Amino acid sequence: MSTMTEPDQARQNPVSTSPAPHGTQPPWLIVTLREVMVKAKDRSFLISTLVTLVLIVAGVVFNAYMSDRGNDYVVAVSSDAGESVVMLADEQGRADDGNTTFTPLVAGSDDDAREQVRSEEADAALLQGEGDTWTLVGKEDVPSGLSSGLGISLQGFALTANAAESGMSSAELLAGSELEESLLEGNAENQAVAAVAGFAFSFLFYLAALVFGLQIANSVVEEKQNRVVEILATAIPIRQLLYGKVMGNTVLAMIQLALYGGAALLALNITGTADLVGSIIPASGWFLVFFLFGFLILAAIWAVLGSLASRPEDLNNNSMPVMALIFAALAAGLFASGQLLVVASYVPVVSSVAMPIRLLSTDVALWEPIVALLIALVTAVALLHLGEKIYRRAVMQGGSALSLRKAMKLEQ
Repeated sequence: MSTMTEPDQARQNPVSTSPAPHGTQPPWLIVTLREVMVKAKDRSFLISTLVTLVLIVAGVVFNAYMSDRGNDYVVAVSSDAGESVVMLADEQGRADDGNTTFTPLVAGSDDDAREQVRSEEADAALLQGEGDTWTLVGKEDVPSGLSSGLGISLQGFALTANAAESGMSSAELLAGSELEESLLEGNAENQAVAAVAGFAFSFLFYLAALVFGLQIANSVVEEKQNRVVEILATAIPIRQLLYGKVMGNTVLAMIQLALYGGAALLALNITGTADLVGSIIPASGWFLVFFLFGFLILAAIWAVLGSLASRPEDLNNNSMPVMALIFAALAAGLFASGQLLVVASYVPVVSSVAMPIRLLSTDVALWEPIVALLIALVTAVALLHLGEKIYRRAVMQGGSALSLRKAMKLEQ
């Protein structure tokens, strides 16, 4: 009876079907951890993340500084009426933002008031002419804030004076002229918050999808060029390599988003400008969930594009579809409204930005984001499955770049 040597057994059973030892990590998790650790040690990645964090914090601080920064206007006047107008503007400025002041500088005549402007003792001169005409005199220009403030107060002053002459109060003269605004859906404050948050969500999604997506594609191309993928294929299944790359970069993108959001919230609280943060936080939570599914879809597409390319330059030619999808999400967050925004909130990838904005700006039933998430999840699973088939066929092929049709015809 002949015996079979170990080499013969290895040739007959090239892939062992025995279960992995207890405690052994699955291959996709090993690749995921490798992707994360490599990026965590990449100096350029760390520097770019730090710079972005600094820019976010600086932007919040600068915005808080500009909003708290007031304007102090000195206005030369030569009449009691002019002084009353300036004082009325000062009351209105303090009531509006508490930072804008108007100070009257009394001059003996109109010429003296003009001289005070010429010598820059005053920012402008408010002069009363004949026939109740008024002139605002500046040296080289008149600040818009000063002009608008005095214009509004002058109207109020004239209204009060004319009402007194007619024996009526200014409130009686204005009776029936009040105009209120109401929205059928949402409210004006939510619309303003949604505009700001929409820009932030769109920008962060665009940045993460582009930066990490290109990293996935370039990583696949480099491993394909260097034939490293052939070595990896002898150790782990190709599909596990794809899943690990997608998951690793998704984890990195989520960590970056959490860092950026945390830095912004911290800066808002430190500067005392966090009045509207409470309404943004729930939508931010939805954004992170939608971002996760949307990025999984894009990551699978980027990995496939990398497997079809033979060199990094080929990515410029075959990345137009995914770039169009990313730009669509950006445009939806910045410009979409009404029914267009509703439709966009159900489109996978685009919904990553559109649905959180809808949740901020209008009253949305709970089932709507859940349905949109289910659509995104089904799409992500389907594209990962399709992408795994294409990736497995194309990533081992050298030479010229492949088209999607050629890749599908290749044997697995």
